[in-house]
Amino acid sequence: MKFRFWALITAGLGIALSAIVVPVRAQAPKLVTVRAAYIPVVTWLPAWVAKEKGFFTKHGLDVSLTVAQNLSLLPGTVGRQFEFVPSTATDLIKAVAGGLDVVAVSGEVFETEDNASTYVMVRKDSGIKSAKDLAGKLIATPTTGGVIHVATLYWLKKNGVDPASIRAVEVPFPNMADQLKAKRVDAVESLEPFVGALKAAGNVQLTAPLLSAGKEVVFPFWISSGEWAKGNKSTITAWKASLDDAMAFIKQNPDEARQILAQYTKLPEAVVKATPFPTYRTAITAKDIEVWANVLREVGQLTTTVDPQKLVAH
Repeated sequence: MKFRFWALITAGLGIALSAIVVPVRAQAPKLVTVRAAYIPVVTWLPAWVAKEKGFFTKHGLDVSLTVAQNLSLLPGTVGRQFEFVPSTATDLIKAVAGGLDVVAVSGEVFETEDNASTYVMVRKDSGIKSAKDLAGKLIATPTTGGVIHVATLYWLKKNGVDPASIRAVEVPFPNMADQLKAKRVDAVESLEPFVGALKAAGNVQLTAPLLSAGKEVVFPFWISSGEWAKGNKSTITAWKASLDDAMAFIKQNPDEARQILAQYTKLPEAVVKATPFPTYRTAITAKDIEVWANVLREVGQLTTTVDPQKLVAH
């Protein structure tokens, strides 16, 4: 009798316990760690917005952003210090020609006829009105081997001026206005927001040099190690999707985007408000790179053969 009683009790308790559902918390998917460098100018605003507004996290990435100053030195850091770094077509091509395994993974900014951001600027009273007037003159450039100066040399050649007839000196963008005012240089290769300040001081634009290569050309973009790109296609897809979300956010929320711009660049509020947004786009193709390979050959800075198809991650 006792046995039956305890058996019934035990069976009832088992049924009751089986009816209790213990909730199990679903674990959030583990985020993929990504290290990226950036230059503190408006070009890289989408990455900052993606970080601050949670778009990287939304697409499964845990991204750390580190400020850098010299874009031309960054190709050698991918695969070691960083997964993604900023670059330009000329820097990418030269890096590959020099034996580095790097590829473009995402676009960032395109220079277009209706939204140019880079100009050769001269003093209003300089007497320099055309490419031919620059022969024998001294030009300030951020980097003598960089895409802006390469574009300027190409523009000169297209206009019948021997690129070797000009001299160039490397000057940081913030210092160019003083150098031009003091007449230490005859012209400067500048970009926004510094172009706006140069114009406000009475200087005038001579040309938008990047557009000498085409009506719409790739400017800075993101690169990674070629070997890493092959094994991490999903991470690249997530990176681009995050930037696409950020680019859409910038269009829809320009004021909030400018607050993030001020946070990362430390520029004065008046400068941030006056800085135009460039044309952002993540799509990038081998043809975009090929344009600049041809430019480099034209100005004598590329003698080896490079295959643009191999310079863009697929």
